[in-house]
Amino acid sequence: MRQYQPIGFQQRNLETKLGTMVYSTPDPSFYPPVFSNPNPLVFLHSLGGGSSAYEWSKVYPSFAATHRVIAPDLIGWGDSNHPTIKYYPQDYMNLMQTLLEKVAATPAWVVASSLTAGLVVRLAIEQPQLFRGLFLVSPSGYRDFSEDYREQVSSQILNLPGFDRLIYAVGAANQLAVKNFLEQFLFADSRRLTQETINAYLASALKPNAEYAALASLKGDLCFDLAQYMEQLNTPTVFVWGSQSRFSRPQQGRRLANLNPNVDFHLIAGTGVLPHLEVPPVVTGLLSATLFQHTWQGFSDYIA
Repeated sequence: MRQYQPIGFQQRNLETKLGTMVYSTPDPSFYPPVFSNPNPLVFLHSLGGGSSAYEWSKVYPSFAATHRVIAPDLIGWGDSNHPTIKYYPQDYMNLMQTLLEKVAATPAWVVASSLTAGLVVRLAIEQPQLFRGLFLVSPSGYRDFSEDYREQVSSQILNLPGFDRLIYAVGAANQLAVKNFLEQFLFADSRRLTQETINAYLASALKPNAEYAALASLKGDLCFDLAQYMEQLNTPTVFVWGSQSRFSRPQQGRRLANLNPNVDFHLIAGTGVLPHLEVPPVVTGLLSATLFQHTWQGFSDYIA
């Protein structure tokens, strides 16, 4: 969102079938590119209440001079359009494909988290030519290994007629609820939670019609079994997990990673679902090392 966009970035628009999607990208007058044609590096936020490109805003500025950073507010979130529709996995896969084809334009490294990261895996299987590699934080379909999120009581209550928007208003669209959700479920150490982060999540949650996309996630409309897809993934991939992640546990992450020899697994101690907001320098360093490793490996293959 514009008011939480890092210094040196500008907001641009992409027209999609579901409306206007805005994305942040470096201002070349502030970040003169080191390379004449920098590779695209795309950062995709999760699909939980209050999400937006802010989620990655403490990481992506570190790559502004060396990569063509692209950090969108996905449709239904942040400053992008909020159509009053029912959202399904294919909607977001189509949006990500449009972004990669029209904005990235060349194969990209894609950084994503949670349910979005799970959808990125599926898209990389269907459209591998769009990707150089994947750096995924706690990827999940929330129905992995047939453990269906929709069977939980919270999801079933949200699917009762008339309850969904009331629960969203009380449980997601006010400052106390946002602060409690971030402290209790997303951060392992609440001392790392800043007022800025609370304000950014609240601002996104209060956007007109923001409940439509958020409730699709909360109701389980976007869920799928990621385990069924993992063996088909051929793109170089890194999984990153917070050791105290409360939604998709590290044990689940290792189990998913073990399904595919192309996946490297890294655990970040003492962090929860959002290590990139809890300890941004650690995630930035890990992403830098990953990009460097694969760039050098590609160069070595070329000269060989």
